[in-house]
Amino acid sequence: MNTIKNEVFTSNIQTIGLLVDESKFRNSNELIQELVLNGIAPENIKIAAYRRKFKKKKTYSRPTFGKKHIDWRGRIKENFLEEFINTEFDLLISYYDVESPVLMMLTSKSKAKFKIGFSAVDQKLNRWMISTAMSEYKLFITELFRYLKSIK
Repeated sequence: MNTIKNEVFTSNIQTIGLLVDESKFRNSNELIQELVLNGIAPENIKIAAYRRKFKKKKTYSRPTFGKKHIDWRGRIKENFLEEFINTEFDLLISYYDVESPVLMMLTSKSKAKFKIGFSAVDQKLNRWMISTAMSEYKLFITELFRYLKSIK
């Protein structure tokens, strides 16, 4: 997959898309709270949560999807997910540290202006990578905002 980083960065971050692998990370609420504590309005944070084992009958507390929501050609079969990748967020946070073809495809297709993720994932996907463990979400957000302030 050959992606070109053509996003435009504005240091004034208002909207954030959060693509989270909830198969491994169950602290999405805390992650969102850290963003809010750093001045992002809760209504400007949109999340799409991925579960490797998606249960059709289960009710999830946030928009959640699995592999079955994307066909073999890479077409998305879930409206909220289509809307998520077509939103021009100021910032997309790809919160997964294991290369998953589904998540990587969504990061790649996202129309976000600026993309940030973990250094453990293919570096062509994101403009900036943070080297930390997924469980260290406070450190991740601290590093993120330190970086954002340095480019203002």
